[in-house]
Amino acid sequence: MTKRDTTSAISALQGLLGDRLSTGESILDIHGRDEAYSAPALPDAVAFPESTEEVSQIMKICSQYHVPVVPFGIGTSLEGQVIPIHGGISVDTSRMNKIIEVHQSDLDVVVQPGVSRTQLNDELRASGLMFTVDPGADATLGGMAATRASGTNTVRYGTMRENVLALEVVLPDGTIIETGSRARKSSAGYDLTHLFVGSEGTLGIITKLTVRLFGQPDTILAATCAYETVDDAVNTVIMAIQMGIPMARIELLDEVQMKGMNIFNPELNLPEKPHLFLEFHGSEDGVKEQVELFKSVGEEFGVSGFEWATKTEDRNRLWNARHNAYYAGKSLRKGCQGVVTDCCVPISALAECISRTKELIEQSGLIAPIVGHVGDGNFHLLILIDPNDQNELARAKSLASDANRVALSFGGTVTGEHGVGTGKKKYMLEEHGDAYALMATLKRAIDPENIMNPGKIVEIN
Repeated sequence: MTKRDTTSAISALQGLLGDRLSTGESILDIHGRDEAYSAPALPDAVAFPESTEEVSQIMKICSQYHVPVVPFGIGTSLEGQVIPIHGGISVDTSRMNKIIEVHQSDLDVVVQPGVSRTQLNDELRASGLMFTVDPGADATLGGMAATRASGTNTVRYGTMRENVLALEVVLPDGTIIETGSRARKSSAGYDLTHLFVGSEGTLGIITKLTVRLFGQPDTILAATCAYETVDDAVNTVIMAIQMGIPMARIELLDEVQMKGMNIFNPELNLPEKPHLFLEFHGSEDGVKEQVELFKSVGEEFGVSGFEWATKTEDRNRLWNARHNAYYAGKSLRKGCQGVVTDCCVPISALAECISRTKELIEQSGLIAPIVGHVGDGNFHLLILIDPNDQNELARAKSLASDANRVALSFGGTVTGEHGVGTGKKKYMLEEHGDAYALMATLKRAIDPENIMNPGKIVEIN
């Protein structure tokens, strides 16, 4: 293997970037961790490029000196994707934050990777358009594409997989390529765009994206409703989807999570029972019809306590509370840390999968609230542990592993949206079988020196 020369790489990068190449302790620390309970590791330096050409030059330098590169958006990943476990250069794209072109008639927009989802929607507000992928955190679009993010709107509008039309990517050797186009479909060759969507920075650095937009609905109505059991809530969702009710958001929060929600958001004051958080989009008459249909389904499963939010500020308060579910869950145990995991299964298997997962939680003796984007079969565990108790950490990891394997047994996946990183890599062979080796073949072909986010998703020699 060719010898790595970090010192020479940093010297060359300083010549390229000047003070936009940092080795300051606080900057390194920020780029050495993510939002989850992952062991931190510091990069050797952090680069702040401002253009695709600078990213290309950074990659050429790092390729020349065989130094690892880890792309960094805003650091909200949950499976260690942005942690430079082998050191090297963290490439922070936050200064590449321009909205390049809005094509209102075609319902798409071209952006740099450092644009955040709220920044984009603020810019679009006056146009009557919106970008719909909403993972909760104010993530960058480059990071969202790299991790194939989804979120609360997925049930109606799709994930990043469905909403990315084209990309500009810098490869490990500095080559700049463009994939896809602004056309809504194409049969021209391999689908390279979606090879890079979800690649978690292991194949290249995304430097430009073209993404789909949607019209802002005339009427938006949000609500919460309570159930006696999680099964009743999930079965309501399954039937509503099978009936074709076009809901925009359907979120599940179990009774444990609701207790944390009330602690963290006292103004909610909702019953500590399993809840659905709902949102309906459309015309005034269309939303009214959706609501009546959903209520009739819910009544079959004992729904109670509908609370409606029609004003913008009330809806924002409701969804802000949902987006802060991680911190609400942590409020259940003072001083705790959270081990997070997510699974996704076919919608028909969701009720039984969650039921079996809750049995596993009870057997573990740990507190682990459940939340989920149940409209697409995706749910999350936040397993609360004492960070100084290695026994609890081991039990939490065992619980997460058991939950992942339950999902696989139902024909599901070990991650619906958190991604692989280092945290889920050990399940990849079990989920993908021989196809996992093909992923390594692709990685080896595009990144033969293994400098792009090494140690994530796949290992290559």
